[in-house]
Amino acid sequence: MGSHIAITTGNTPPPAKKPLYRQLYVQVLVAIALGATIGHLAPEFGTALKPLGDGFIKLVKMIIAPVIFLTVATGIAGMSDLKAVGNVAGKAFAYFLTFSTLALIIGLVVGNVVRPGDGLNIDPATLDTAAVADFANKAEAQTITGFLLNIIPETLFSAATDGQILQVLLVAILAGVAISATRPVSDLVTDVLASFSEVVFKLVHMLMKLAPIGAFGAMAFTIGEFGIGSLANLAALIGTFYLTSLLFVLVVLGLVGWAGGFSIFALIRYLREELLLVLGTSSSEAALPSLMEKMEAAGCRKAVVGLVVPTGYSFNLDGTNIYMTLAALFIAQAVGVELSLAEQLTLVLVAMISSKGAAGVTGSGFVILAATLSVVPSVPVAGMALILGIDRFMSECRALTNFIGNAVATIIVAAWEGALDRERLNAALSGNPLPLPEEDIERHERSGPVSEKLAKVLEKTP
Repeated sequence: MGSHIAITTGNTPPPAKKPLYRQLYVQVLVAIALGATIGHLAPEFGTALKPLGDGFIKLVKMIIAPVIFLTVATGIAGMSDLKAVGNVAGKAFAYFLTFSTLALIIGLVVGNVVRPGDGLNIDPATLDTAAVADFANKAEAQTITGFLLNIIPETLFSAATDGQILQVLLVAILAGVAISATRPVSDLVTDVLASFSEVVFKLVHMLMKLAPIGAFGAMAFTIGEFGIGSLANLAALIGTFYLTSLLFVLVVLGLVGWAGGFSIFALIRYLREELLLVLGTSSSEAALPSLMEKMEAAGCRKAVVGLVVPTGYSFNLDGTNIYMTLAALFIAQAVGVELSLAEQLTLVLVAMISSKGAAGVTGSGFVILAATLSVVPSVPVAGMALILGIDRFMSECRALTNFIGNAVATIIVAAWEGALDRERLNAALSGNPLPLPEEDIERHERSGPVSEKLAKVLEKTP
């Protein structure tokens, strides 16, 4: 982001390129390969490495709340026209609704054409219902009203301690609006938050150095626990889902990028470190802080990044939506149930709602699927047991697709809002990022603005 990317000026030569072995994406890629090898050759030892992956993800989640709050609050505080906040939110949700629905429909179409569940002839009575009972119970507990009320935190500060993304976002928006409305009195608050942002993003960079360790542990556990051989039994579903997601990214999002004036391949190359991190940890949240930073570095205005990325993590789940309709049809086909067109459309309509209501729930992909299947009585929810064993492998593809979808959404919404610096975008995607904008350089070069203003406040204090 503008406030935490290394400063360069036109007279400063670009930093020397790091050797290949010091590139984070290379380190993560090697860690993934080593983790998969150990998980395959020594399954018990690989399974025991699970805390490495879990610990890294917890470290990143620890920093997500302050990253979102500082980005959104300072971004909105710096906007001269607060109506622009509503415009950005409206355009973002229009984009989310359009492409999330399209992803559901694509999953439905592919499921009907490829029919990956045909020929399995599973008797529903033989399925282990206990294996999916927990997910079914969570699905029943989710309601739209409860979801909306849960966006409001218990206290102003509990949003940060609970780690709920939408709660943090709500508090940050309100704080940004309040700061903007109380200028010049709140200038000191703005400077404090900007300075604190420097510290937080330095911490993010420090934590990212641990990414190879986290990816190594997570991949070793996945292969050690489930085994590469477990993929063979349901290879048709896995292959269909991965191929569908790949085509969605390259064709659908590729066309969106082309219409928006950028290449999806260049964007993927630009985000390669984050994508490998998501692949290794099966969690798109692990790369959320870095995504926000890179989107701003690519010319998207801070306020747009702060609004679109966090909300996209809850409302723009392209990969999850493809998975939902495709998996629902797979289960129906596997147990010999032929869904009518009306039932399939019902699945899509319910999934449009349930995918929002289960945002942020652990195992949300399975929770959403359970909620969706519950409205079609002819498909047994117990059929989810068929794919429970491979869900970990599916989650990696879901996370990657969701991540790329949110990166594309951020650029498009910024372009719609006139908040995209095309020169910076093209330079970043070509691998030659431009120096900071002049206003950011000036802020960095100011000598102790916070301490000076604080001193003036203390002088007036009796």
